[in-house]
Amino acid sequence: MGPQDEESVQGMPSTQAIRPYHDDSDESDSFGPDAPLNSSRPSTELDYNRTVNPTWPEKIAGRIPPSIRRGWRATVTWVKGPKSPRIFSITPFLPKVQHAPIALLDRYAPKRIHRFGLLLLFYFTWLLTFSLVLYRNSQSSDIPGYGTPVRLTCTSRYWSDANGCGIDGNRCRPFSNATLAFRCPADCHKIILLNPHAVGDQEVVYKPLVIGGPLDYNVSLSLGLHDNAVYRSDSFICASAVHAGFLRDITGGCGVLSLAGEIPSFPGGNMRNGIPATSFPSYFPHSFGFLQDTTTQCRDLRWPALIVSVIFTSLLSLFTTSAPVFFYSISTILYLTTALATDPPAQTDFPNLISIAAGRFLPASFCLAITYIFTARRTLTNLTAQIEKTVLWLGPAWVGALNNYTFDQIPIQRLTPHDLHAQPGAIPALIIVVLTIFGIALGQAWSFRLEGRMPKYLLIYGIFVGILLVMLALPWLSLRIHHYILALLLLPGTAFQNRRSLVYQGLLVGLFVNGVARWGFDSILQTQYDLSRGQQQGSTLPEVSVLGTGATNITFGFVGLPIWDRREEQYDGVSVLVNDVERFQGYGDEWKGGLAEGGNLSWTWERHHLKGDLSGDFPEYFRFAYMSGSETGDYSKAGVWKSNGDWLEPKAGASSIDTKEVVVRSVEGVYDGI
Repeated sequence: MGPQDEESVQGMPSTQAIRPYHDDSDESDSFGPDAPLNSSRPSTELDYNRTVNPTWPEKIAGRIPPSIRRGWRATVTWVKGPKSPRIFSITPFLPKVQHAPIALLDRYAPKRIHRFGLLLLFYFTWLLTFSLVLYRNSQSSDIPGYGTPVRLTCTSRYWSDANGCGIDGNRCRPFSNATLAFRCPADCHKIILLNPHAVGDQEVVYKPLVIGGPLDYNVSLSLGLHDNAVYRSDSFICASAVHAGFLRDITGGCGVLSLAGEIPSFPGGNMRNGIPATSFPSYFPHSFGFLQDTTTQCRDLRWPALIVSVIFTSLLSLFTTSAPVFFYSISTILYLTTALATDPPAQTDFPNLISIAAGRFLPASFCLAITYIFTARRTLTNLTAQIEKTVLWLGPAWVGALNNYTFDQIPIQRLTPHDLHAQPGAIPALIIVVLTIFGIALGQAWSFRLEGRMPKYLLIYGIFVGILLVMLALPWLSLRIHHYILALLLLPGTAFQNRRSLVYQGLLVGLFVNGVARWGFDSILQTQYDLSRGQQQGSTLPEVSVLGTGATNITFGFVGLPIWDRREEQYDGVSVLVNDVERFQGYGDEWKGGLAEGGNLSWTWERHHLKGDLSGDFPEYFRFAYMSGSETGDYSKAGVWKSNGDWLEPKAGASSIDTKEVVVRSVEGVYDGI
């Protein structure tokens, strides 16, 4: 601006002085040194942009009815909990009584080094006592004249299923005139069949495989047997010994078994000593009984081992206030007691048992360490209610670790539709279990809300549920919730210090320890092959017709071989079981039978007669399967050739399965599978 301009401005009247321009249509005093920084009126341009281009949350919120938005805000506020959270802590009942062990320790071991020495002495004393019991349990004294007993499992048998013993059972000889000194563990009544197993035209399921019992007649080979009891050799030996009254189920024991050869029939159908038995009204080439007066003082010492561990863990719980010392010491003793004494894996060799326990210990310890850091530390830190801790945490922990005893009466084996409908009481029991868990979950959720931690744990369990749903949707794989996995999933819900959480947390830690020590870390995802082991294969069953019957023989006709299975597998042979013993194998290229009309294959069976005075006519049971090389497909259900020559056609469908694949301790299935 030039001088003239300056002068012009200065010479102008004050009423005509130039004012700075501002974008305000209101010529009021809104502009000036005392004006507000922002106009009280919103910008027109901002109003326009907000109306035309709202953000996506605003778009979503605009479509939600106001009542729902108000409800959502109220729900979020409720979930966050009270403004002043209530942190749970246990105030001991009768504090002087519960603090007495702590006061005693403060008086006689006031220094840290003293307490460390006492802890080492505790570990050494427990380990020495427990090891001596295990050593005594692992040793078996010789039975005079019969040698050292062989350690059996609850599923040990002489006879293999299907055609495992070969033609006429020759692979499972000798049939008689042989003895075996044996040793059985305790509680074999808990080992049951979970899939139907064929015995002639019967199906045995949900009970031990015991076929036979005390005879109402004598045969030469049964003389000298305990209670004159004889069993088919595909029976579980230890369960049969309990059924005969030869051994006690609660202790197990040692004795001598004697092979009794071919027996014309096997009475059964009754419950003896807590073991049910199945009858079989025909002959079987291989049987056994138990020699009288050969039992020895050979006891299963799981109960003394359990008592030792319970006493030591109770003392540790009463005298320690350290959360890590309590948790890690108790969980380790729980694991070793379960894996080596109360519920060990099915192993006949004690060194192998120790090897299995050691192999599972490190991964189990890792899981327990994570559990302590994120769950148990909050529950156990600064907890001085010594008696309550012992009763409410340690007691349920032992209940969970003894899962094979404590939950054995729940009539749920596996969470499959077939098992739930087949086993009496399974559906009501499942409803009760689900409602109980749901009620507990609601109580724990309320406690989380009071502590102001519900949003965090809703997020954690939301992630859990999301992962499980993804696993459930994976093709070719099935989700299996084993009980050690269930315990890990539920343990975060016990992460605060109140009395209910002590009970739930101890129980879940015990269940985890039992699942890993007994069964190992089975996968949460399993293939259909893993799930179908012990079940029918779904293979094609032979087309069989009866070409003729006589007083002493029967002739069967089969279609020509080879044939193709619907699963695109070629079968070139056929196998026939008579009374559950393979009596015939025939192949299309080397058929041992004749040719029927039309080129079909045929085979004739001569009725079997027993040796000795008890020979006679009995019903015979026939089952048929196709073979691919040496492998068999499913066997048909049994057709019956009666003693009068009449033939009863087999029912539709496949029959038995391999027992060694389906024998599972009953309580494992309570949590096993979705």
